[in-house]
Amino acid sequence: MMSSESAVWAEGLRKRFGRTEALRGVDLEVPKGSVFGLLGPNGAGKTTAVRILSTLTLPDAGQARVAGYDVVRDADEVRYRIGLAGQHASMDEKLSGRDNLRLFGRLYHLPPKVARARADELLTRFGLADAGDRFVRTYSGGMRRRIDLISSLITAPPVLFLDEPTTGLDPRSRGEIWDTIRELVADGTTVLLTTQYLDEADQLADRIAVVDTGRVIASGTPDELKAEIGSRLDVVVADARDLPGAATVLARIGEPDTDPETRRVSVPVGGGSSTTLPAVVLELDRAGVAVEDVALRRPTLDEVFLRLTGKTDEKVSI
Repeated sequence: MMSSESAVWAEGLRKRFGRTEALRGVDLEVPKGSVFGLLGPNGAGKTTAVRILSTLTLPDAGQARVAGYDVVRDADEVRYRIGLAGQHASMDEKLSGRDNLRLFGRLYHLPPKVARARADELLTRFGLADAGDRFVRTYSGGMRRRIDLISSLITAPPVLFLDEPTTGLDPRSRGEIWDTIRELVADGTTVLLTTQYLDEADQLADRIAVVDTGRVIASGTPDELKAEIGSRLDVVVADARDLPGAATVLARIGEPDTDPETRRVSVPVGGGSSTTLPAVVLELDRAGVAVEDVALRRPTLDEVFLRLTGKTDEKVSI
């Protein structure tokens, strides 16, 4: 059952396209005023889930509520309370940014005066006032994505769906989009974000669900997902001939992985391990192994993603 503190809730969502089962029982719950990251490889079902939640596609089974309304029975109510920015900019390149925003306002049935005022407000708020009267075709890729994103805010929706909003952007433009998303959430907007950029989810998301082959295979905060894999202890030896000796020392902790090219030996370290760097350095010294570097490294979200999407036989609960 959907909590009063949830902006988006889904249970058992299923969707089939011909022989392809795009969703196979997806459950989601997104707290109000947060960023929820939906991650997965191409074809995992992320976009299908967003299309159902934004009332663009009907589910074959299951139920979902957005802003308190059922996405099937109350589709019109849901549409009044959401914004959606897809993977591709929806701007008319022959119009100015300001005229595009006014057009979107009119499509939402805002009175002309209100639509004009709202367009001016959004352009000023997000630093595009100076470019507002230029044709969109003159905008950079980053500016197009920003104007596309703020067009979804024309009615100040409490819930915003962003489907891979920074695809193809350079790092600076991506950073600008990230800042915009943070500002929206600080003002109370709930954001459901799909992305293939793992650093993006790590930077923005309060919670994450990893989807593969139409199912949620893991969920939790970024730190919880990383903790599921555990850290790694890396040792770089000064001389490749010392790799066997280093591996012998680290084998007392776990199964070592040796890379002769980088002169590195690594071993997984569980969250409950009592291993300390000074103790490892002392053991290596006793074994006569000269080292260049010893480090305890937390996994990246990329490593979590690769590990999880490589094991889809059973759901991981966090």
